Amino acid sequence: MNERVEPAALANGRPLAPLKPAADTLPGDHPKVAWGRVGVLLMNLGTPECTSYWPMRRYLKEFLSDRRVIEVPRLIWWPLLNLIILTKRPGPKGRDYASVWNNALNEGPLKTITRGQCDRLQAAMGDSVVVDWAMRYGKPEVAGRIQALLDQGCDRILLVPLYPQYAAATSATACDQAFRALMDMRWQPTVRVSPPYHDDPVYIAAMADSIREGLAKLDFEPEVILTSFHGVPRSYLLKGDPYHCQCHKTGRLIREALGLQPDKMRVTFQSRFGNEEWLKPYTDETVMELAKSGVKRMAIVAPGFTADCLETLEELDGENRHYFEENGGERFAYIPCLNDSDLGMRVIEHVVRRELQGWI
Repeated sequence: MNERVEPAALANGRPLAPLKPAADTLPGDHPKVAWGRVGVLLMNLGTPECTSYWPMRRYLKEFLSDRRVIEVPRLIWWPLLNLIILTKRPGPKGRDYASVWNNALNEGPLKTITRGQCDRLQAAMGDSVVVDWAMRYGKPEVAGRIQALLDQGCDRILLVPLYPQYAAATSATACDQAFRALMDMRWQPTVRVSPPYHDDPVYIAAMADSIREGLAKLDFEPEVILTSFHGVPRSYLLKGDPYHCQCHKTGRLIREALGLQPDKMRVTFQSRFGNEEWLKPYTDETVMELAKSGVKRMAIVAPGFTADCLETLEELDGENRHYFEENGGERFAYIPCLNDSDLGMRVIEHVVRRELQGWI
């Protein structure tokens, strides 16, 4: 019987260091070689370059042209997108972004926070890895940041889609963009992709602690807490997308960690558009129904977002606050995302270190 014998370093649980050619062994005319390092690329959705009409239009066109996001047949979608949506939506959507814009840095909050997550992760990981960040839509572009990692000698790269719950419209399209970049490379790096972490105990504990901290800062006790996740069309669920199930599992685990009953913490879905049925219950309708039923105090948290952005700051904390108060509610609170807080970085670092096992 053939018995596999592990090298001593592996037997001791230590990864083998990559072997590098000595500089004097390369021919004088050999192309410059930079390799042997490990890279980590944090990837989030994206943000426009500014809030004016044309940059907003370019961003929306890139986002809404993605077949992972919009699965409507192109013959139907192209005229709707180019003749109607991209004519009417850039102005109003730009004003929405302006309401949450980081004017000091002239960028969207998602970009500010993702950069902060990258910087804090780099500080935590030290020189063992090179950490960078990119956006699926807009800038910095995924292809450019992968090339930047390669230029720094990274021949192994961990892609980290910053989405706790997997959806084809988020995690998959981020990976698509990375793989498109790899298709043009003669010498491709070795690539790993971090999986969703919707039920990871570290993530659930961080969310529960964040909610406790948020509630402790309030001068009222919410009667109901909504865990609001970004919605997707219901047809995506029927085609096999696991997103709906993972959101509900996350919501249940957070509720159990907080010791709340199902009627005190509910899962809802936000940000729908168009006439197609999306995942239910809808956040905005639930907020209005709660207010009309006599609920006077409520809070909302968004566990599916790793960073605050338009959908949390303007839609949840803005629009839904208005819906609640307009329909009889009195006290409303939005509990921020984990962002680049200590709790948030605990989750990201945990995921990254787990997925880098054997590399560092």
